[in-house]
Parts: sequence; structure tokens; C-alpha cells
Amino acid sequence: MLKRLAVAAALLCAGTTLASAQQKLLIGSTSSSSSQYGYFVAVSQLINSKVKGVDSAVVETGATVDNLRRLDRKQIDLGLVTTNTGYQAFAGKESFAGKPVDVRLLWVYTAAPQNVIVRADSGVGSLAGLAGKKFNPGLRGSSTEKTAEAVFKLLGVNVDAVRGSTSDIVDAVKDNRAIGYVKSGAGNKLDGSTLDIATFTPIKVLSLTDDQAKKIQTEMPDLGVVDVPAGAADGVPAYKTWSFGLAVVGRADLPEDEVYNIVKAVMEDSSVQSNALAELKGADIAKMTVDYGSIPLHPGAAKYLREKGLTIPQRIAPK
Repeated sequence: MLKRLAVAAALLCAGTTLASAQQKLLIGSTSSSSSQYGYFVAVSQLINSKVKGVDSAVVETGATVDNLRRLDRKQIDLGLVTTNTGYQAFAGKESFAGKPVDVRLLWVYTAAPQNVIVRADSGVGSLAGLAGKKFNPGLRGSSTEKTAEAVFKLLGVNVDAVRGSTSDIVDAVKDNRAIGYVKSGAGNKLDGSTLDIATFTPIKVLSLTDDQAKKIQTEMPDLGVVDVPAGAADGVPAYKTWSFGLAVVGRADLPEDEVYNIVKAVMEDSSVQSNALAELKGADIAKMTVDYGSIPLHPGAAKYLREKGLTIPQRIAPK
């Protein structure tokens, strides 16, 4: 009897050791009302099913800027970060001046056109027409907000800013307490929250003029300018807007083998991510990472990309 108890105790201790060895991983995302939140839920599920020894969970956050602050404080391990703001944080520029954040690139999964949405009955037909209007420049603390404010400043557009979460602003636009907002698109499609507004009241997407586009390209080289074809939603014509990439970054001190296995699972997945975000169907995440990455890769991510025969540009070479 004593022997059996000793064996049971040993097995219990062994089980406790194995359980405690399970690495907890927190992933910073964005507002739960955003289509991007669903993507990170899918990524977490993928990690939990494919990466042994890792137990991940998604945290709802204020998106890029909030995620970078949480990464810096080691409150999360991975997070959604736009390529332009990620570069500023890593390099210690703009709002991160003198306070660089020690993060590394894991992958880039899509481009994010920044859509300027207004109620069709607002009487506003151009970015210049937003001056003095109650308007939300983006989710509080997000890269969309920060970037839109910089773009508006460059173009001399002073809005009466309405702040809040995505759900707050969606309600405000529906109730006509704000005439519109800036929201990241899902590839060449409007975000789910925008489609929600459109079921309640007709909307318009404002386009950059050629002169405005040229000014952004000249003065803000960390941003791209894209032409979105007609069909971003029913009845929406083609338009021009600014854009950046959506990336996943992690703390620089994450173990190399762990990051390698996570990146491998993500880049070799053919269905989980695209089921959550339709524009990822057939997407080459490895190529997007090489093409649009703006900060050094984590060594684990670089190892996987090299194994797949990709050439890593110097701008994102591991450091």
C-alpha cells in the first residue's frame, strides 16, 4: 500500500511539473467588435493545437499603441502592431522618442487600407469637408488614430474629435452624434463594424485627391497610398487612401524555438486564419512578411523563413 501511494505521489508530482512547464502566452489584439479580433482568436487556436508546450489566450486591447505599451511592460507576449507605428516604437521615434520598445517581427498578415467613413447624409464629400465636424479618427490608443491624426495635420484638416472604443463610435455614428470615423479595412473590403453602420444608415468612403496622396507619399514615407477598387462594399466606388501593414510582433526575449514553432504553424496553415479573415485565403504570409516588414525579425521567425529559401532584406535582418 505504501509503495502504491509513493508511486501515485511521484506521478502526481510529475504531472504537476508537466503542467507547470506549459508556457502561458498572452496575445494582445484589438476591440472585440473588430474583424481583426477574430483573426487573433483563430491564431490562438492554431497555436494551442499545433505548438506543444504553449497555452495561448487573446486579450482585448486598444490595438497597436496599447499593445506596444503592454509589450514594453511585459503584460503580453505577442501583439497586433501596424508596420508604421511598429517601426517608430522600435526606433524610438515620434511618440516613442527616447523610449524605444524592444520588440521583434514575427509575421505580417495583411495590408490595412485606412478607410475614412462618413454618413451619406452628412453633406461631406471630401477630407477637407471634415474640418470642424464631429468625427472619430480611430479607436482610442490605436495606430489608426495616431496615423489619421498625423495625416489630418499634414493635410490641414482639423476635426472635432470624438473619442471612444469601436462599439462606442459605431453607436455614435448610427445616432448621428458623430458623422463618421477612420477604420482599418479588411484587405480591399470594409471592416465588419462599418458594414454594421451601413445596415442602419447609408455611408460614403472619402477618397484622397491626387495632391493629397502625393503629399502623404512625400512627407510620410512610412505609409503607403493604395487605390482600392470598386466593391469594398455594395455600391462603394473605387477610392484612394493611405495604408500600412498589419503585423504580429513579440517581445525580443521570447525563446527562439518557441517563436520558430509558432511562425511555422501560422505560415503553414491553409484554413484556420482564412476562415477568420476571408482576404487571407491563398495569401502568402511569408512573402508579405519579407515585403512589408519594418523592424528586425525575431531569430525564430528568421530561422523559419531561411529554411523556406527566402532572402531576408537587411532592413528586417535579426539583431
